[in-house]
Amino acid sequence: MKRGQLDSSVLILVTLGLVAFGLVMVYSATSASAALANGDPAYYLKRQGIYAALGLVLMAAASRLDFRILRRLAPVLVVASLGLLLAVLVVGQSVNGARRWLTFGPAVFQPSELAKIALAVWAASYLTRRRPPQSLHELWRPIGLLTAVFCALLLVEPDLGTAIAIVAMLAAMLLVAGTPTRTLGAGLGIASALGLIAIWFEPYRRARLFSFLNPWQDAQGAGFQTVQAMIGLGSGGIFGVGLGQSVQKVNYLPEAHTDMIFAIIGEELGLVGAAAVIAAYCGFAYIGLKIALGCKDPFGKRLAAGLTVLVCGQAAINLAAVMGLAPLTGIPLPFVSYGGSSLVVALTSVGILLNIAGDAGAKRASVPDRDRGDSRPRAARARSRGGAARPRSTRNVRRVAGSRRSASRP
Repeated sequence: MKRGQLDSSVLILVTLGLVAFGLVMVYSATSASAALANGDPAYYLKRQGIYAALGLVLMAAASRLDFRILRRLAPVLVVASLGLLLAVLVVGQSVNGARRWLTFGPAVFQPSELAKIALAVWAASYLTRRRPPQSLHELWRPIGLLTAVFCALLLVEPDLGTAIAIVAMLAAMLLVAGTPTRTLGAGLGIASALGLIAIWFEPYRRARLFSFLNPWQDAQGAGFQTVQAMIGLGSGGIFGVGLGQSVQKVNYLPEAHTDMIFAIIGEELGLVGAAAVIAAYCGFAYIGLKIALGCKDPFGKRLAAGLTVLVCGQAAINLAAVMGLAPLTGIPLPFVSYGGSSLVVALTSVGILLNIAGDAGAKRASVPDRDRGDSRPRAARARSRGGAARPRSTRNVRRVAGSRRSASRP
């Protein structure tokens, strides 16, 4: 089996395993509340299953579509994402004081999920055409400016978690492209400072930050969700209380089927189940970064790195928040948490990774042509054998022989 085929097989296995596991846990976390609410214990499972089927179809389609086509679509994706982020602030559905969703009949779509892929594709395309930023001035225009616009729109929704995920994704792409670590560190420092300012001037974000420092101080208020998540994780022990036997999911842990589903996993399946989930994301990260480093196409290398960090970065942020190692940000656990937009976009990202890992990404690599003034890529191809095997002409042989005779004269 070729290396690309092995990587693709492992990536598919890990992804399908997480999706199937997520369907089981969504049903376990919602069956009781769904039965009490509308009499159908499988209500959330059916909806998540529909989104999973749609995501798998898009994953299969993306794995067969040459990823280089996305370079031409990068401007369109960015403009469409900006338009949708503006639209959601005007006509978006408000849930718990946040406007993050657009409703189309029975379907609900979160524009911020599309913004992640749009920025990844655009940044990969830009970093392929241009030299990676070497200073803060180069980093600011246009990558920093466009990122600031996207993050500002996300903070207005508000959706700080997605803004953090986007910054982490772009940082990984810049690192792979060759941006100096000093410049990248300075840019991340500025982004962190702006993030702290955004947290400080928003009362509920400030309350979450202080509750993270000491959640037990306000266990019935701002720290309630973190405290209940810790109780759920600690109650599971090594092997858990059993699948479907969680107590925290019954009116104790808010958002048990979305942001806090890992706490239910720890309670029902214990340390063994929680460790298996973490190991699956570690395997995904290893294979994704291996695909990125092994890709010979500059655009594919940067895009693969960005998509891998996008999925695994969100997983790391969610796991850290549930375990009390980071403030709550509202980021779902990829492939596992309930949420249609997140699942569909994550599976589409896997399809793009599969295409990059395939033979099309390895054999039809394009390298920058430095002889051209516009720096456009040209297809890499082997040198013609006829030129290498062509014998010297008689004149050349005589010239060499004559030079040797003249050199041997005393």
